[in-house]
Parts: sequence; structure tokens; C-alpha cells
Amino acid sequence: MARLILTLMLMCLSQLVPAARAQTVATRPFEDNMAQRSLACTHCHGAGGRAAPDGYHPRIAGKPAIYLYNQLLNFRDGRRHYGPMTQLLAPLSDGYLLDIAEHFAALQLPYPAPLPQKASNELLERGRALALRGDAPRQLQACAQCHGQRLTGMLPHVPGLLGLPRDYLNAQLGAWRTGKRRAHAPDCMADIAKRLQAQDIEALASWLAAQPVPADSAPANPARGAPDAATACGTAKAPQRP
Repeated sequence: MARLILTLMLMCLSQLVPAARAQTVATRPFEDNMAQRSLACTHCHGAGGRAAPDGYHPRIAGKPAIYLYNQLLNFRDGRRHYGPMTQLLAPLSDGYLLDIAEHFAALQLPYPAPLPQKASNELLERGRALALRGDAPRQLQACAQCHGQRLTGMLPHVPGLLGLPRDYLNAQLGAWRTGKRRAHAPDCMADIAKRLQAQDIEALASWLAAQPVPADSAPANPARGAPDAATACGTAKAPQRP
């Protein structure tokens, strides 16, 4: 009899626990803010947009808002190709994409230390030279010319190149080179990437991934009187706020 009573009590408890959990979920307050609405982004891009550990979903926290806005447009409108991103963004308006971009641009979160690179010293030196000096005989301008001397990006729309995994950098430079990634015309990155050889891409990706991110990782402001890079290279302007 005691065993029967114990069995009945356990059965009752098994029914009560899910009901209690459901009541807790139902009464939990919903915060209608961008942090909560952007959980679909951080599911792949890591908490706060810090980047996923897989090496392919990059950091989006702290990138210039206009850069992020343009990438969201490019995924939605077919200039970049990744099925989950396209499906997620397809129903969203330009204004809402700007809201997402501004939310992540405002998140200034610390970067982890770079992972050790197995590349040779010769390859790393080649990557450093291309990133900081370019290759004039081949009409390859330095990455630092557009991405800032510290390579942390340039306002209003040029992203930083540090703190990104080697595999991601390899994939994106390769996509620019083969035309699988595009931007609004004139597409400056596509023009540069098409002049890169496979070993150039490997060198750049290896060297950039090996560099620590400075404590102040904010994108730089362009020098006073400098031409607007958004005019020189294709960039969609953000929609006007009502």
C-alpha cells in the first residue's frame, strides 16, 4: 500500500511541475526592446554580437552602423549570399535594418586575445606589407588606406579588420575575388580583391588574424577635409528618420 501511495504522489508531482513551469514562463515580463528582438542575430553571432566560436559568424558588435546597415541590405537584396540571413531579413524594412545596425554598433565589448597562427614568418611579413603598405606595382592599395592606420575601421561605414578569425577573412576575401560578395557600385573591394592572388589572401588573413585589437577599438574619424569614402566606393545612405 505504501508503495502504491508513493507512486500516486510521484504521478501527481509529474503533472504539477510542467504546469508550474508554464505558469512561470507565462508570467515572465516581455521587454519589447532591440536587445530582445535581436536574439535571432546573437543566436549565430554570439552573445551581444561578440562572434561565434565557429570562425564563420563574425563579430558585429561595435562595427560602424552604416557598414552594418549596408551588409544587412546586401544580404536582403542579394549582393551577399547566405540563405538563413536572406530569409531572416527578407520581410524587414530599411528603417528596421537601420535600427538593428545602430543597436549593434553601440555595443563596445572587449575582444578576446588572437589565436596563435601557424603561418610562416615569411607569409606573415607578406601579409603585414600588404595590409600597411600595399603593392604599388600591382595597383594594390594598403588595407590601412581605407580601414584606418590602426585597422579598426573608419567612420561612417568602413569596418575594422582586427579581431576576425582567419577562416572568415579567407572566405570573405575569396568571395570578393570571385564575385560571390558584392557591394553597391562602384565596388572598390571587388576591384582590389580581383588583383589579389591566392597566396596574398592567405597572407593577409593570417597576419590580420594574428594581431591584437587595441584597447580603444573604436573606428577612426576621417581627417577634416578628406573626401567622403562613401562617394568613392559604393555605399547606400541610411534612410531619413521621420
